[in-house]
Amino acid sequence: MKRHIPGLHSRQQDRENLLEGLFLVRVDAASYRWHPQKPFVSVRFAVLEPEAFAERSFSGRLYCTERALWKLNWFLRDFNYDSDLLHQDQIDEKALLKLRGIVRTSHVTLNGRSFQNLEAFAPATEWEELSCETVGGKHGKGSGDDL
Repeated sequence: MKRHIPGLHSRQQDRENLLEGLFLVRVDAASYRWHPQKPFVSVRFAVLEPEAFAERSFSGRLYCTERALWKLNWFLRDFNYDSDLLHQDQIDEKALLKLRGIVRTSHVTLNGRSFQNLEAFAPATEWEELSCETVGGKHGKGSGDDL
């Protein structure tokens, strides 16, 4: 049996589903994934603001390699992760749930596949200030790691 599925041949829809910009988010799910070369924490975020994107979600990876731990640490600090667990070098997947913060995202295409890139983080308390600064403009690639 043949079925007609409009848009099946087009990869354009993948790009439309990827969120790009600055978002106030809540962690909806998190899990540690072991990989021999690049273990990572997979995180699913629910968008809270801007309101036009509320009810949408996106996922990203935070790698746990020695070279990438700075970014995982940045995420944990800005999302107000339990400091005792952080000082003990522990990730509790349940403790990550419902944490709130700001994420700046972009997407990157590798080998024909699009991935959500988690570029930068900030505490949720800075949302009003940061969201006002980005209205009408978009951060460029050369904006560095600061929000």
